[in-house]
Amino acid sequence: MNRLVVRDGIRVSPRVFEDFQLLPGVAEAVKTLKQAGFLAVVVTNQPDIARGFLDAAELDRMHEMLRQAVAVDAIYVCCHDDADGCDCRKPKPGLLLRAAEEWRINLNNSFVLGDSWKDIMAGRAAACTTLLVKIEGQVYSGPAPDFAASDLSEAVRIVLSRAGSRAFPSAASAGP
Repeated sequence: MNRLVVRDGIRVSPRVFEDFQLLPGVAEAVKTLKQAGFLAVVVTNQPDIARGFLDAAELDRMHEMLRQAVAVDAIYVCCHDDADGCDCRKPKPGLLLRAAEEWRINLNNSFVLGDSWKDIMAGRAAACTTLLVKIEGQVYSGPAPDFAASDLSEAVRIVLSRAGSRAFPSAASAGP
């Protein structure tokens, strides 16, 4: 959903509001899904909070901008680091399960759209259909998703073509 920044030669999530930029077409893609009856739920790992590199208030500013620009229904955040062993940090499905309970989402009829192996594994663990949205210039070497797309617009087309007669509400997405 948002542009990654390059830090020490690696593409990572932004740490300051000024670096937070939505990718082109995100608002339109989410609008299309919502018009088709899907919920748009964001599930994101933000370990830089636990590591002391990202202030929670700064993340809140980013998420407020996201909410204003894109019609997301909810944002669920894991602020833990890998060593914390929580159930909410992807690739574990904790946040997806929480969203499903709070929003009455049928995960078997849901799609997890994400750009990392952790998104795909969390989606699998929650019994969702997984869809990898590829990042330009990045080679994906994680577990095979159910589907792959070159961008979010293509991902939406795949979701809509595969959704068929599935009961709604049923979409969960992972990211930024």
